[in-house]
Amino acid sequence: MDKYLIVGLGNPGDEYAGTRHNTGFMVLDAFAKASNIVFDDRRYGFIAETSLKGRKIILLKPTTYMNLSGNAVRYWMNKENIELERLLVVVDDLSLPLGSLRLKGKGSNGGHNGLGNIQSVIGTQQYARLRVGIGNDFPKGMQIDWVLGKYDEEDMKTLSPSIDTAIEIIKSFVLTGLGTTMNQFNNKHANGK
Repeated sequence: MDKYLIVGLGNPGDEYAGTRHNTGFMVLDAFAKASNIVFDDRRYGFIAETSLKGRKIILLKPTTYMNLSGNAVRYWMNKENIELERLLVVVDDLSLPLGSLRLKGKGSNGGHNGLGNIQSVIGTQQYARLRVGIGNDFPKGMQIDWVLGKYDEEDMKTLSPSIDTAIEIIKSFVLTGLGTTMNQFNNKHANGK
């Protein structure tokens, strides 16, 4: 059975729940809820498993904290024998407007510590990532406060439909692959529409 590792980036702990930096966790939580599965606390992360048309999907929310996400990704890729092209990382992105989605097959970490660590630990930028826009409506020098700030009700009205779309993107990635999924979703959701 083909296996896929879907990683949502975030920080463990109640104080980080609902923050912009935990958008990856939020997407995976929504995916798990929609699939009627629950996360177990396992080595380096919370793990939930499901299958889709004969393909096994492993959801991983690393508990290593953002800056060491690569350790969790490498461990689970090795443990489950998952190929690089079956890895998808869901990550918050300051450079995209709130709620916009962009799927990419490779690229730089864009200054994101989680992506940077994954890249250095697995030794390549050639892995798929789904970037979820968190906007950047903050005063100069306030980036950390913004990223670690919590979404409010208005934000969630914009973000919730995007989280639903992100679930569809993950399913499409598993079923049809990266190229087809990028073609299907990137143009449609590039502007958060």
